[in-house]
Amino acid sequence: MNVREGELVWTKKEAVKSVLLFTLNFAAIVLIVGLRLLFSADEGTIAQTFRENRANYLYIIFCILLLVWIVYFYFFFENRRILTDGRSIALVFTVLDFSMVVSFLFGSYVHIYARPAALCALLMLVLVGRREAIFMNIVCAILLFIVDAFSENSMTANSMYSSFIIAFTAGMIAIFFGNKAKTRFQIVGIGLIIVIPIDVIVFLLEVSGLAGGAPSLPTEATGLERVLTQMGYGLLGGIMSAVLFLAFLPVFESVFNCLTVFRLRELTSSDAKLLKKLKEEAPGTFNHSMVVAQLAEACAAALGEDVDFTRAAAFYHDVGKLHQPEYFTENQGEYNLHDELTPELSADIIRSHTQDGYELIRAHHLPQFLADVALQHHGTMPIRYFYAKALKMTDGELNIEDFSYPGPKPKTKIAAIIMIADASEAVVRALPKRTAEEVEKAIRGIIEERMDLEQFSDCDITMADLTTIRRTLVSTLTGVYHHRVKYPSIKYKHADGKTTGENE
Repeated sequence: MNVREGELVWTKKEAVKSVLLFTLNFAAIVLIVGLRLLFSADEGTIAQTFRENRANYLYIIFCILLLVWIVYFYFFFENRRILTDGRSIALVFTVLDFSMVVSFLFGSYVHIYARPAALCALLMLVLVGRREAIFMNIVCAILLFIVDAFSENSMTANSMYSSFIIAFTAGMIAIFFGNKAKTRFQIVGIGLIIVIPIDVIVFLLEVSGLAGGAPSLPTEATGLERVLTQMGYGLLGGIMSAVLFLAFLPVFESVFNCLTVFRLRELTSSDAKLLKKLKEEAPGTFNHSMVVAQLAEACAAALGEDVDFTRAAAFYHDVGKLHQPEYFTENQGEYNLHDELTPELSADIIRSHTQDGYELIRAHHLPQFLADVALQHHGTMPIRYFYAKALKMTDGELNIEDFSYPGPKPKTKIAAIIMIADASEAVVRALPKRTAEEVEKAIRGIIEERMDLEQFSDCDITMADLTTIRRTLVSTLTGVYHHRVKYPSIKYKHADGKTTGENE
């Protein structure tokens, strides 16, 4: 039996695999929590500690099992794609486990308020998504509370509840403010913002403790000194959330090959390996990709799509042309190598650049999303130039599929945007007159042709979206290829009577 969610096909085998992975991760969490509880116990053998606390440990195991299954059902109903990808499941639980271990270490060896409470939320936000980050932040806060509640320490009930509220609120504020963060400096700023709720809660708890005559945590300091000390640990916890996030994010990006806004900026810089090679070996394709990126970015912004993802995908959509750059018009001079080839062979060379791009991107261990767009950006469109050339050379019928791209068709709006922007840039560049009317007519024809050939049947793009794309491209392309005043030729007369200038 298959379960469909859009284009997602979830087989029974994948369902069993996801259950097994969750079971393994449940065991990993139980191990982490168990070690934490054992290390926090009073002196004695492990066997003795377990016998004395076995009822509590069984209760904790049941609570963890319940939380893991809630996580499973959350992804089953809200984001089933994660359950079909073992690497995504591993990513979610690795972030959770890592955040818990770091929190336990800071809580045990520094201070309970110094725990980086927002670390899990920040990592989940950037690596997985906003909704998933909100949910997993709640799960992480509950797990930390369970451990605090059953650890043999001298925390009061008020301090345990406050620690739970700190973990929850710090993570939520990090998610709300971190959703727009694009630079590492902004992340550091978020770390300082996280400090505010932490220190407010710590201050209120400590002041109430002073009023009642009993501190929330054992300390030799008294009065104001104690309050300031505890708030200082809260400051450390907020800042360490941001510092540890920045320190370990590249590790998660590399191990799980995640496409984050920070990695996107690295992949689209002039020093990126593939882009540098494209600029050197296929300068025409490189310049074409830069213009397509500008067009696609404007369309993505108009549709509310992720601008950074769109820009990166546009930069890499034609890297497959590196295989044989001299066979593509933008890299040729006056001589066209296709004049020596049959139309069939020329079509094979041209259409192979989508598959070549896919393989090149994967060979460089770049994100799957970039490879998918490179493969999909021409869909199953026919290569009209060589098809028309072949028709002139034969009296028989030709199979148009022999002159078409192999596909697949665009699966996402971003892939569809790049398909349209790519064709629009090439067609408008070739127009003898680039007035707004001519550009609009050309782009309308491009979109209608792809609609007639059902190129958008596999993605969720709408007619309203296509209208927005057309209007955005017309506005942007008329700006890119705007009319310029022709400069007059001028001769400059020098003191010695000689003249030089543009006519020389």
